[in-house]
Amino acid sequence: MTNQKLAFEAVDASMAEALAYRPPMRERTFPPMEDDQHQAQVDKPACRVILQRGTDLHPEPIRWLWQHWLALGKLHILAGAPGQGKTTLALTMAATVTIGGRWPDGTRVEKGNVLIWSGEDDPADTLLPRLLAAGADRDRCYFIQGAQGVDGKMQPFDPARDLDGLRQAIAEIGGMRLLIVDPVVSAVTGDSHKNTEVRRALQPLVDLGAECGCAVLGISHFSKGGQGSDPAQRVVGSVAFTAVARVVLVAAKVKSMETGEDARILARAKSNIGPDDGGFEYALEQVEPIPGIQASRIGWGKAVDGTARDLLTDPDDDGSAEDSNDICEMLRACLTADCWTPADEAQRSVLKAGFSKKQVWTASKKLGVIRKKGENGARDGWYWRLPQDSSSDEDSAQDSKIPNFQNVESWNLGKESSPNDPGEKTEKEKF
Repeated sequence: MTNQKLAFEAVDASMAEALAYRPPMRERTFPPMEDDQHQAQVDKPACRVILQRGTDLHPEPIRWLWQHWLALGKLHILAGAPGQGKTTLALTMAATVTIGGRWPDGTRVEKGNVLIWSGEDDPADTLLPRLLAAGADRDRCYFIQGAQGVDGKMQPFDPARDLDGLRQAIAEIGGMRLLIVDPVVSAVTGDSHKNTEVRRALQPLVDLGAECGCAVLGISHFSKGGQGSDPAQRVVGSVAFTAVARVVLVAAKVKSMETGEDARILARAKSNIGPDDGGFEYALEQVEPIPGIQASRIGWGKAVDGTARDLLTDPDDDGSAEDSNDICEMLRACLTADCWTPADEAQRSVLKAGFSKKQVWTASKKLGVIRKKGENGARDGWYWRLPQDSSSDEDSAQDSKIPNFQNVESWNLGKESSPNDPGEKTEKEKF
């Protein structure tokens, strides 16, 4: 019995040992579940967020290169359809900066250096001649040619790689007031139609302007179609171009309100830091700054009022048929066929009724309004009258006898002479 009991006890011990056995833990080789990944991100220490109290900040005014048009340390966009002279406009602005000249509104700019990065035009045969045509000081004009690698070889300028080198070069030159990027899409290495990629690509350019204290002017194009829409929304590419820019300028060819002739206008389409309306007429002129060298420049015209959408919309596309009939009747009541009326006086009541200048212009064409200058030419502005029912020699003689309204104080429109009048300089010949 004793031996049998011992045998049973041995069996029980073996079974207990077997039941108590646990295999060693092995490192798992399968990927963690989503909950584990989320927990790992939660457990990972976040970057420190820096806050600044308002009392530690000192309010600063916007520093303007050109009051309400070009701001130091800010990004601007200049856009327009092909053939509107966008590059020539930018170079004329640059030339004004280099000589401390006057802007179209008569204000003077502090003299400074300008830097031009162009991916489309050659500096020697295109950019420099245009600068000289605008009267630039060539000693203050700089052009980005490329970047030199560690091996000493010249390579194309790449903003994603070379902005630090450009920042250093600008610091060495000093006095940089304006940086022109033509076209601004050159600064975008990714997809120019993707909002995130455009913002990411433009931010270093924005930072560069802020650090160097210079205005950055990027040139872009209008997309096809979109007439009648907000001009700022017609800039090619992602909306981030106009969203990141503090000021958006647009250039376009329109019909002159006074003469019906083609005129070019530079207007503000957007501004987060100042007025976002108004503009200036301009003309493209061909001159010879150096014997044998032809180049274009800008001849500035008068200031114009209104939003960019009003100024740049085709007048034939403005207003419904019902509105057009109402304007015609109102304008007809302000004019006669027997005497001349100052143009702005004839339009005043119609404009006060809420109609735009473009709608007034369309109505004047439908009524066949006749336009003439005053006896003293451009100083007297423009005069309107309705057409006679029948023409005669007496009517023709009456056309040449336009009263002198020199004492009319509320004169805002039609200050320029007609291009068709003999003996008077056209808008283009004045410059």
